[in-house]
Amino acid sequence: MTANPRETPAESRATAAFIRRRLAELRTRMRGEAATAGAIAHLAARTDVLPAEAEAQLVRLSLESGMDVVDVAKTLEGEMGPPPHAPQQDVPRWLLAALQAVHVSAAYLTPVRDPAERVVDFVVAGTNDVATDVTGRGRDYLIGGRVLDLNPGLARSGLFDEYLRVYATGERLRRGPFEYVEVRDGLLWPASITVRAVRVEDGLLVAWDTHDDEERLVAGWERAQRIAELGWAEWNLATGRALWTPQIYEMFGREPEEGPLSLDELPARVVAEDQPLVEEQMRTLLEDREAIETEYRLQQRHGVRHLRLVSEPVLDGHGLPVAIRIMAQDVTGLRRRERALAVAHERADLAKRRAEEEHRVAARLQDVLLPVRRGVIDLPGLRIALRYHPGEEADRLGGDWFKARPLPDGRVLVAVGDAMGHGLAAAGLMATMRSGLAGLAYTGAPADQLATWLNELMYHANPGVTATGTAIIGHFDPACRTLAWADAGHPNPVLVRRGRAGLLEAERGTMLGAFESTEYSLRCTQLEAGDLLLLYTDGIVERRGRDVEEGMRALVKAAAAAEGLVGADPEHGIDYVLRELDAASAEDDVCLLALMVL
Repeated sequence: MTANPRETPAESRATAAFIRRRLAELRTRMRGEAATAGAIAHLAARTDVLPAEAEAQLVRLSLESGMDVVDVAKTLEGEMGPPPHAPQQDVPRWLLAALQAVHVSAAYLTPVRDPAERVVDFVVAGTNDVATDVTGRGRDYLIGGRVLDLNPGLARSGLFDEYLRVYATGERLRRGPFEYVEVRDGLLWPASITVRAVRVEDGLLVAWDTHDDEERLVAGWERAQRIAELGWAEWNLATGRALWTPQIYEMFGREPEEGPLSLDELPARVVAEDQPLVEEQMRTLLEDREAIETEYRLQQRHGVRHLRLVSEPVLDGHGLPVAIRIMAQDVTGLRRRERALAVAHERADLAKRRAEEEHRVAARLQDVLLPVRRGVIDLPGLRIALRYHPGEEADRLGGDWFKARPLPDGRVLVAVGDAMGHGLAAAGLMATMRSGLAGLAYTGAPADQLATWLNELMYHANPGVTATGTAIIGHFDPACRTLAWADAGHPNPVLVRRGRAGLLEAERGTMLGAFESTEYSLRCTQLEAGDLLLLYTDGIVERRGRDVEEGMRALVKAAAAAEGLVGADPEHGIDYVLRELDAASAEDDVCLLALMVL
């Protein structure tokens, strides 16, 4: 069934309701501001004080009454009568005659003084015939009135303070065009005006011009041209006379004193590769007599500029082109940003392809070094379950590794490690650590000595490059069920015995490869039949937004609960731990070994 196209979508209705609600809130606030501004001005006029002093009185009344300032202002407006009579001063006849020569609204203001002889207001002593305030009230309304009472917006806008300064110093005032807001009938009346004021004898001669809609549109268009870097030009085809706005001069790199280029001089300024575009533009304008939009590059004294142009011919009554008009926009900055963005995208794509290739190489290297990534290994005195999940993202593939193998002397080498970094570099470092340990282990040296040698190997393996890693290296002796192990900056193993789990205590040694010469401590742990020992890398406990200590507590808790699931197969326990710790969502490699003591 086809929806009625006249039905308003729910999203549109919600937006319209938001607009109405917001407008109602704004209008309420504007009425409050109008009431406050009006009360301040009228209170100042009736008590012969300055607006700032009247505002202080209004705030004090608000605090004393517990009412909001706006409510106090509305109450005062209803109670205040007309302002006290101000004595009229004689205005020289020549000054009244001079007012009539001003073609915009003009008035002569005489001062009102308080008992301390301060000027606190002005009276409109005379106006010209065309005088109207911004709300449309004429000379009959204005003459004889107190300025603050007639136009509260003067205090709100700061113009009243400017009048006081002009009267006191004799300096002239010219302000505008600016946005002025008057207060009338409890409402705000915005207008764009220009104001001039000068002291004449013992008063102020003030003139103001309220700009009409057309003037405001022209001013707005000029501002828009500057903001959007737009320019306008016209060529009279009969006389050859051209008119350019200042922006066109900037685009062509010319000074206004040089004057505009003639129409036939334009092609010489366009770069050679874009000449066909200029020819198409001129043929369309002069022969086809149609408007056209185009873009080409312009060579000027400050370099190359990109211009987007909309051109149209002006035709007479017989269809003959008599003028050409062009609106141009300088889009050089836009084109530069587009080129920079394209280069950035190209570099990002290249980096992504390199990362993907590096990931594939690193993954193949891991497959060669660690072909077995899950299952159970039976070794003397131990049954070992293992899980190894390499990072899936190209930039997260890490260097986690493990080692579990019998030695000629009857002991079992067990180790887990993590090469710092990600990607191919980490995979290569992992290969160095794992292969190096495998060779060193056949010396029969204890675990702490193996760690020392492995540290030296890593330190000297890549001259000029800091290559570090961590590891737990141990020997399990099945005859006495002891584990002799060394910690090289790696998280401690977790021991589970008879339903209780905890971290094996040991002095954590320095990371491998950080320093040329480092000694490690050997720790001997007595194990029992049925014990479950977990060796792991930090990917299992680290999560974004979670503290590592919290992850360690979760691991110990999961390990304690997993012991009852092990039975004769430690894989059951390892699956439980990985599930409880949500290893599937890990961002880094996860390597976990569960050693069940037989």
